[in-house]
Amino acid sequence: MKIYNTLTRKKEDFIPLKQNQVKMYVCGPTVYNLIHIGNARPLVVFDTVRRYMEYRGFEVIYVLNFTDIDDKIIKKAIAEKTDATVISERYITECKKDMAAMNISPATIHPKATEEIAGMLEMIQALIAKNHAYVALDGTVYFRARSFKEYGKLSRKNLDDLRAGNRSIKVTGEEQKEDPLDFVLWKPKKDGEPYWESSWCEGRPGWHIECSVMSKRYLGDEIDIHAGGVDLIFPHHENEIAQSEAANGKPFARYWMHNAFINIESKKMSKSEGNFVTVRDISGKYDLQILRFFILTAHYRSPLNFSAELMEAAKNGLERIINCVANLNHLLKNAQENNAAETEKTHIEQAKAFTAKFEAAMDDDFNTADAISFIFELVKFTNSITNEKSTIEFLTTIKEQIVLLSGICGLITEKKEELLDEEIEALIAKRQEARKAKNFTLSDEIRDELFSKGIILEDTRDGVRYKRA
Repeated sequence: MKIYNTLTRKKEDFIPLKQNQVKMYVCGPTVYNLIHIGNARPLVVFDTVRRYMEYRGFEVIYVLNFTDIDDKIIKKAIAEKTDATVISERYITECKKDMAAMNISPATIHPKATEEIAGMLEMIQALIAKNHAYVALDGTVYFRARSFKEYGKLSRKNLDDLRAGNRSIKVTGEEQKEDPLDFVLWKPKKDGEPYWESSWCEGRPGWHIECSVMSKRYLGDEIDIHAGGVDLIFPHHENEIAQSEAANGKPFARYWMHNAFINIESKKMSKSEGNFVTVRDISGKYDLQILRFFILTAHYRSPLNFSAELMEAAKNGLERIINCVANLNHLLKNAQENNAAETEKTHIEQAKAFTAKFEAAMDDDFNTADAISFIFELVKFTNSITNEKSTIEFLTTIKEQIVLLSGICGLITEKKEELLDEEIEALIAKRQEARKAKNFTLSDEIRDELFSKGIILEDTRDGVRYKRA
């Protein structure tokens, strides 16, 4: 398996830190609004990477964070005259609904920035002690970018060029920096903002420190894969590397993966351009499985153009696969003979070649575009060789192959059997018992299981309520 590593700018053989285990961190959305299709691309892409890794036999520890404290969240909370937590929790819930509709599996853990403050304070203190960070007069803590000798190694940016560019930009409140390249680890509160106590000032963390801390806590000092959108390479991921490696004294991540942008009608998505599209907007016109399929029809490192015509093409493409599986189910209902005939055994062997081609495409830096083309070839082959005389063994084997390859891409080819109300109530009761027994791991597992089946739980003063997504 080869992965294109942004750090080295080349494809490399994937060699995990620990045999048969992958530790993977993906930067999640800042939850101040409904997620847009730009947010959706890394969610879909790296969920698919995870699924393929698991198919290949790896245990994947997958961390996807939510940034739940940010200027935009605070601004929205002030506008609505409410608490920032109300805003962030609202949009975390809405994000999870959209993720479920795109068949994105819950991460191993979804940490939130506000629940990791203690770890941030600890890492910042360690950076100060190592002289990689300093405290300004107003209590702001800055990271000394030049103290990390390899600063710029991910983005390939020249420090002197960056510094020259920064000199021409005057940012109010940053006059106290030792160097224009230095970045914030901790900043003082403003009136009306949420804050936390620290030895430097009452304040809140800078953006970059949260991911370093959450990755360290849940995955360790060194991880296999760190991923996100290409827009995060600089400054976010560059700064993560600097502060993590300066604090921990170890390489941060072996492989860095970045997906390209989604454009709208060949233009960059922008609210000012009036072409800003949320996932929820799309769900009003299409099943979000179609959006997932659309995203995977291009290689993740290639720019992707969104348009109504291309979504229609994606809809038709996905329907070809779904219709093939439905036809196989229909034939299975009426099939008489169980064991495959000799000719069918030959066809089964021929069909295996499509799986091999699918795997080769995915092993080549997760080329989902080519992988899906081989699913189409398998579907075409299946349609040409199955009929009312096909045996149960043959139909079942071919169907399982199509469903398996589609499932690796997170594509649902058969309608899920909906949970009955009494089944939901039984799982809720089991979860309540787990909570009483302080078995929070089981409680969270049940919540995630229900969520994956489209059931949203709401803990209220009157008990637990649920609704279907």
